[in-house]
Amino acid sequence: MASLMENLIEVLDRECDEYEGLLTVSQRKTPIIVSGNLENLQKITDEEQTMVSRINNLERRRMEVTADIATVLNKDVTKLTLTNLIDMLAARPAEQAALMRSYDRLHRSVRELKRVNEQNGSLLRDALEMVNFEINILHAAKAAPETANYSRGAYSLGDTMGVNQGFDAKQ
Repeated sequence: MASLMENLIEVLDRECDEYEGLLTVSQRKTPIIVSGNLENLQKITDEEQTMVSRINNLERRRMEVTADIATVLNKDVTKLTLTNLIDMLAARPAEQAALMRSYDRLHRSVRELKRVNEQNGSLLRDALEMVNFEINILHAAKAAPETANYSRGAYSLGDTMGVNQGFDAKQ
């Protein structure tokens, strides 16, 4: 059981390191989003994807170790959480403290990463709204209103005002 706890703490610490690195990258992404530098945004997104892949691998490893611990403790793995495990380790204060430190660090990192990602998401939504607004302005500028000219058969001629009128130097 002691080696399983050491494995769990090691995996959690490595996962914390990855989340803290991802947090740093996400914080670097904010000014890139603001500046609208798509090339650097693509590079940093690729870097994030690599880190997320490593986090997913660590998460799978953490789930395997947790399943092994649940088997040893004869507990249902779906109901065994880190907080439950911390409470169960009351008789082992050193392991309990180490697991609690790892849990707190992971919780803090994930919470801060969530905050930064929400901020970046908001900035991206604002940028998309601005692009859509500019596209709508360009479309509106190209579309001129139709005149109310009708043919003998009461059909609209569909003439538009201002279209195909060039500069007349004689006027």
